[in-house]
Amino acid sequence: MSQQDAEPVLEGMTNTEQTSVLITGGNKGLGLETARRLGELGWTIFLGSRDAERGRTAAAKLAADGANVVMVPLDVTSDESVADAVRRVREHTDRLDVLVNNAGAPGNVVTPADATAGELHAVYDTNVYGPVRVTHAFLPLLRAAANPRVVMVSSGGGSFAVVTDPGQPVSKMHELAYSSSKAALNMITVRYAQALPEIKFNLLTPGEVANRKFTATDMNHHTGQLTVTEGTDPIVELATLGPDGPSGIFIDRLGPVAW
Repeated sequence: MSQQDAEPVLEGMTNTEQTSVLITGGNKGLGLETARRLGELGWTIFLGSRDAERGRTAAAKLAADGANVVMVPLDVTSDESVADAVRRVREHTDRLDVLVNNAGAPGNVVTPADATAGELHAVYDTNVYGPVRVTHAFLPLLRAAANPRVVMVSSGGGSFAVVTDPGQPVSKMHELAYSSSKAALNMITVRYAQALPEIKFNLLTPGEVANRKFTATDMNHHTGQLTVTEGTDPIVELATLGPDGPSGIFIDRLGPVAW
């Protein structure tokens, strides 16, 4: 990565009184819409993007609309990239109020009979190890906040109740990597919530499980029935929880989702 690619879009120091959020996979889709909505609340947005050029473009657009945004080059599959992201965020703030682990990989939807360990590993590296890698690295900054929150973007495909319901479309999506990675993320998040009660750890699916709907994004080739704004409703809900809010829950925009 060149020095130019590594520079944040905005160089101004973050106002320590503003709520701060780091969003992984923030240059498009759910991540970008989350950034837009939280930016409208006056939050400082650390926009994580694996592709620095796309990240700069997205951050510039948000900034043009009035958001306080800093682009952070961030590949969640790279220890070095994550460590560098922590350093860059520390240049602007001494705490992080909210972490949104949004970056995800769909995999190649390989049927179980044809799936290999390599196929699963590539998806797990983003969907499971990525959130763990980022969360672990940012724990010191999160612990420095008064009301730290970690929001994990999961999927209805990670719910055993949903996948075993014949009426749910995902029950007929015969693959191993994506659904099992999200189920693993669900368990990891619950264990974080149990072990670290000083931080709120919660999960959401950007859909409507009861209505069998999901959000249109690049990941599903925009075949979903919900807009990205609707899909980010539960992300914003969990990101803005007050000090007395819950931890260890799994929701969509309509309410709790069965495990």
